[in-house]
Amino acid sequence: MPRTGPAGSERCGRSGMPRQPLSPCVAGERLCSTEEATAGSGTYTRHGFIFSSLAGCLERKNEDNELPVVSVVRDSESQLLPNVGAVVTCKVCSINSRFAKVHILYVGSTPLKSTFRGTIRREDIRATEKDKVEVYKSFRPSDIVLAKVISLGDAQSNYLLSTAENELGVVVARSEAGVQMVPISWCEMQCPRTHTKEFRKVARVQPQFLQT
Repeated sequence: MPRTGPAGSERCGRSGMPRQPLSPCVAGERLCSTEEATAGSGTYTRHGFIFSSLAGCLERKNEDNELPVVSVVRDSESQLLPNVGAVVTCKVCSINSRFAKVHILYVGSTPLKSTFRGTIRREDIRATEKDKVEVYKSFRPSDIVLAKVISLGDAQSNYLLSTAENELGVVVARSEAGVQMVPISWCEMQCPRTHTKEFRKVARVQPQFLQT
């Protein structure tokens, strides 16, 4: 039987239930099989097993007539963590020709206690004409962006994000004059003071997700 963590044992029994709902675990520890539970926040799957992606406390929630959801939280306050499929609000930190680096600030409309790093890859910016996408025409540093979590990256807490939906993309951006711009199309925003236009991957904003 392969080792499954520092103690060499799985954290879920045959029923998929963690033996101790708030027992501590470490990053990279194998928790249980994907046949026994569903991976929640703070976890990832590999080769048919669920692993912890961070050091924290193991939790599980029972869903109606479904497998229990296994999650890992950083502390006893059950801090909200970005989960796959969640819509997040993030701030662009840097860009290059291949991706944009962001800090995740909100999950839905709930602010995070800690800042998580994220990456929006060039191929995940738009749903169509991916080969024509240019990162610098989609985002600029300090832009506020709505994105969806698509997976946990290979680096701890570095989430992979997508803006390849109409409702996702830049929601707040400032011009070179420091004025908040207004969207004028799905790919441009304009400074109301100088009337200068700048390229962006503009979001069709849903009010419940807007954070400024």
